[in-house]
Amino acid sequence: MNHLYKGKAKNILAWLTAAVFVFLTSYGSAFDTNDFLFHTNLTGDTIPVKRLDSIILKNPKDSLLQLKDSGSNVVPEFSQPGITEIKDTTTDINSTMAYVDTLTFKSSKDSLDAPIAYHADDSMVFDVPSKKLLLYGKTANVKYQTSELGAPLIEYNQSTNLIKAILQKDSTGKVIAYPTYIDKDFKSISDTLELNMKTGKGLTKGTYTQQGELFVYGEKIKKVDDDVFYALRGRFTTCNLDTPHFAFVSSKIKFINKKMAFSGPVHPEFEGVPLPIVLPFGIYPLSQGRHSGLIAPSFTANDQYGLALENLGYYKILSQTWDAVARGTIYSYGGWAASLSPRYFKKYRYQGNFNINVLSTKVGFKGDPDYQVAKSTNIQWSHTADTKARPGVTFSASVNAGSSKYNENLPNNPQANFSNQLNSTIAYGKVWKNKPFSIQVAANHNQNTVQRLININFPDLNFNVNTLYPFRKKEVVGSYKWYENIGIALNTNVRGTSFFYDTLGAGFAQLSKNYKWGASHNVPITLSLPSLGPLQVSPSVSYQERWFQEKLVYRWDDVAKRLDTISTKGFYTSRDMSFALNVSTRVFGSYLFRKGSKVQAIRHEVRPTLSASFKPDFNSQNFYNVQVDTFGNKVQRSFYERAIFTGFSGQRFAGLNFAIDNNIQMKVRNRKDTAEGAVKKITLIDGLSLGGSYNFLEDSFKLSTLSLSARSNLFEKVNITANASFDPYLTNEFGRRVDKLVWTKKVASLGTLTNAGISLSSQFKGGDKTAPTNGGLVNNNLNNRQNIKTGGLPLDEYQQEAMYMQNNPGQFADFSIPWSVDFSYSLRYSQSRVLTKGFYVLQKSLSQDVNFNNSVNLTPKWKIGLQGSYNITKKELGVLSMYLSRDLHCWQMSINLAPVGRFRFFTINISPKSPLLRDIKVNRTRYFYDQ
Repeated sequence: MNHLYKGKAKNILAWLTAAVFVFLTSYGSAFDTNDFLFHTNLTGDTIPVKRLDSIILKNPKDSLLQLKDSGSNVVPEFSQPGITEIKDTTTDINSTMAYVDTLTFKSSKDSLDAPIAYHADDSMVFDVPSKKLLLYGKTANVKYQTSELGAPLIEYNQSTNLIKAILQKDSTGKVIAYPTYIDKDFKSISDTLELNMKTGKGLTKGTYTQQGELFVYGEKIKKVDDDVFYALRGRFTTCNLDTPHFAFVSSKIKFINKKMAFSGPVHPEFEGVPLPIVLPFGIYPLSQGRHSGLIAPSFTANDQYGLALENLGYYKILSQTWDAVARGTIYSYGGWAASLSPRYFKKYRYQGNFNINVLSTKVGFKGDPDYQVAKSTNIQWSHTADTKARPGVTFSASVNAGSSKYNENLPNNPQANFSNQLNSTIAYGKVWKNKPFSIQVAANHNQNTVQRLININFPDLNFNVNTLYPFRKKEVVGSYKWYENIGIALNTNVRGTSFFYDTLGAGFAQLSKNYKWGASHNVPITLSLPSLGPLQVSPSVSYQERWFQEKLVYRWDDVAKRLDTISTKGFYTSRDMSFALNVSTRVFGSYLFRKGSKVQAIRHEVRPTLSASFKPDFNSQNFYNVQVDTFGNKVQRSFYERAIFTGFSGQRFAGLNFAIDNNIQMKVRNRKDTAEGAVKKITLIDGLSLGGSYNFLEDSFKLSTLSLSARSNLFEKVNITANASFDPYLTNEFGRRVDKLVWTKKVASLGTLTNAGISLSSQFKGGDKTAPTNGGLVNNNLNNRQNIKTGGLPLDEYQQEAMYMQNNPGQFADFSIPWSVDFSYSLRYSQSRVLTKGFYVLQKSLSQDVNFNNSVNLTPKWKIGLQGSYNITKKELGVLSMYLSRDLHCWQMSINLAPVGRFRFFTINISPKSPLLRDIKVNRTRYFYDQ
């Protein structure tokens, strides 16, 4: 009864379902949907859109999900906030319309602003229920915007946006890799790390990071934003070891990236042992580049000036082109020193600096016999201009002037104490464009601090006209005719000079009284002729004229038995002219050795030159004979022998000038090159020359003295230069020269040696010759001390560093060079005949000097060095200093000692290597002074 209509209900439901299905199908066909897009009725609304090139993206930031479908070229498209449209660029071949499939959903509030790129060397595990992603591998990493994280194990929680990274150890307990985190210019290495990828905040444990030259470690570091992080129980040091040799420790530190660090109470540690020195707080600048600030002083002791607070200063940036350094030193005995050093720099234009020094010293106490009070000054200026700023115009300045006692009283600078010469030059030059003219104007100053004599040259003017060819046509047709190669030029030099002594009462009156001037004009006329076979022939004519301000006349006073000088002011001239014909050539010769010999060949080049010249006597009236002693001996004098440009010689000349130069090279087999026929050239003699002249118009002594010179660089190690002069005439029993050549008695002789000199220098060092070292700069500064501006603060930071390296060579020892030997030797000999009581007495002079700079490594971490000079003739030591250095990894220890000389001192210094902490040092210095 109850199941009577059961089957009938099922049939009715089936027919009803079929009807609904047919209705839905018909409804979909009304929109002319192709079977190709049939699936879109089941997945979303299909609506035609504009062409792809006309779609405008609206607020792309609202899209938080980017999908990529490599099979269908799916590209993200944005239209409304919170809505993501996925555009399918696949189109029908016959269709010009494109369709977009859209999935409408709202993005999550905790979604990220950019995609995350990740990589795992070993494997990747994605835990769907907990929304965690695990990356395994030694170089597994995750990148998000500007952040990058690398670790052997990385866990990412999608629901919280937290990334956790931890280190991993192998079965032996050795760490495989540490988590590293990089964000812009911030980099850290930690034991563990937790970071919120969206906010950028994180917490690390056992973290190392670097701020400039500082290495920072913290047990816990909290990063609150891109530039600020905090460290708990942190330490900072310049030692790059896991367990540093020294560090400054504080329980709380705040870092502002690349700007500043602040800490609470801080104390130093050495090898993990804390020192009982606590500062209540610390402020540490981390900014790079130029910034104003204090310059820390150093404490020294001096027997003459007492205890000193030395070089306390302040650096100030005045503008983009100007800055200045002010320094001061105070001595306990009452002396003081001050310096002001402005500096300027304009890129591509000019640069320069000033240095104004004032030194006030007190030696001893009032009432002492050696009590001295002295005040001296020194001024330096250096300026250089970029030649490209104003083409054709040059300007430069190098000024070093001051009181004569400044260098002598300067403490802790033995090089300046023994320097008795000061020089200055200011020069301006101009070359006219497309014109043959040029001019140079200069002012010069030189000062002898021992004699206290100051010489000033102003102006020193040079006007030059380049060689002109007056017979050449404007339009050249063919080659030049011989007369078209006649050239004429002009060289004019006008100079004024004066002098005064650095004493009381010296001033402008003395300067103007001693002022004198002179001028020299030279007009060379040349003719370039084509080569005549192996000979090069070139005739020339020279005309010279000189102007003088005064004429000097010497007269013997029979009553006073003395030689008086009479000066007559006025305008005087002198002229001279010469004609010459020069012939030169080159001759080559070689000697070949047998095949297989180590020496392959020797090559000899000879360069002889011969010049026939004629010079008439235009100046015999400018010479006179005057008695010089009570014996009636007379000598020839010139009216202009004390002029700026001395007068011309009063002798005629018609003769030959000759010279011969030699060069000898050798070809040897190159052991370093195994290729067949590989040879290298070795220069045995760079130059060996002999020259002189012969005057046919002289009544006697027609042959001049002979000049001999030689230069060589033996084995590219030893530099040798030598020169000598020989008198080719004999002398009688009274020491007078006689008109007989030396070859009448000695055929194989050049004559009597009148003066000679030889110098040798070399540098040897051990170790790898190709490895880069820092010893080159140190040795260069030590061997060229005279080129460093001394006194007070050097002119710029480079010279300041060079001066510091010069005075403290032990702190810059190069331990990669196991040993080095630098030496130079010079010998000077001269002899002259001096008239004494009617006889010519031969006076001889010999001088020998040795300069050395040697160092050797006692161990890989200990080095000892010695440098100085020794006068062999006088058997006296010059400046002698030695140093002992110890490499302490991040620290250095040096002992500098000068045991001899007027200024003796020793210095013991222990300081960090980092320039950032150079002022944190242990220093002990003592100076000793000899009157």
